[in-house]
Parts: sequence; C-alpha cells; structure tokens
Amino acid sequence: MRKINLFLIASALLLGSCNNNKSSENTGSTGSTEAPVAGGQENVKDDVSNPDVVKVAVGSKDHSTLVAALKQAELVTSLANAGPFTVFAPTNAAFDKLPAGTVDGLMKDDKKADLQNILQYHVTTSALDVSFLTDGMTLGMVNGDNLTISVKDGKVMLNGSATIVASVRASNGWVHVIDGVLLPPAKK
Repeated sequence: MRKINLFLIASALLLGSCNNNKSSENTGSTGSTEAPVAGGQENVKDDVSNPDVVKVAVGSKDHSTLVAALKQAELVTSLANAGPFTVFAPTNAAFDKLPAGTVDGLMKDDKKADLQNILQYHVTTSALDVSFLTDGMTLGMVNGDNLTISVKDGKVMLNGSATIVASVRASNGWVHVIDGVLLPPAKK
C-alpha cells in the first residue's frame, strides 16, 4: 500500500508540473521561448554605450571592405571583446589602392589564413591614443610582427606607407582610420 501511495504522489507531482509548464508556455507570461542568438559579444544590442571597435567600423560607410574582410577572416568576435585594442582601419579607398584582384583573392576560403595575418597586422592589444604614438616607436602587432611609427609635420605614419587621417575612441580601445593597407613583412 505504501509503494502505491508513493507512486500516486510522484505521478501527481509529475503531471502537475507538466501542466504548469504547458500553461506558462501558452500564456507567454514566464520566460521566452525564442532560441538564444548565436555568436559572441558582437551580437549584443546596445544603442546607449560607446560602440566597440567593430561597431565603429560597421557604422562607417568608408569601412565596408574592412568589415567584410573581418567577417570572412572570422575576427569580428575577437575584436568585439573587452580588449583593449588599437585598430588601424584602412578605408575602402585604401583597399582600392591594392593591385586589382588582391582583395577578391584574399576573400576566398583557401586564403583565410593570409587574410587573418594581414588584418591582425592592423591590430595591437593596447588602447593607444594618437598622441601616444611617437617618432621611431615600434608596436608589436597581434600577428606577431612589428610596425614602426614615424611622425613628420604632425602627421603620424605607419611603416612609412599609411597615414592616420582620423581617430575614434571606442569602448574597447581606439580606431585610427588610415589611408593605406599595411602588409606584414615577408617571412624569412
């Protein structure tokens, strides 16, 4: 008799909890039935805080090529994280200066490692205001190579080939807009 009573009580509790879950699903009053959004920090919707370096680039019509390259190289999530980062962000016009077919070639799946190497050569893991960059300074970049800063007549240049034309503070660092694409030194 005792086993039957325990069985009946357990069955009643189980059925009762099933009915409670069903009714809350139908009313929508407790919790959401939507699937969570896949992805990382870049998928957090926040129109109040300062944008991160990725959102700064996404918000600029002059950086659509860079944004497409970051997506292809699967670097968006990394750069949307806390950082700090300094991103030297080539404009669309900077990418247009590369030899014809270069960007299209790098956007192919079999060139992802090359694209990642180039893009990581545009990022350092510090938040560096342009006023911090001094003539002769060397920066270690995310891809493991170094970049050299030169300052002449108030203009900050990178490796003597790209000039910083604007700077934007982001929540996780700085975005320095540049007029050229930086190519990492050839491996020996």
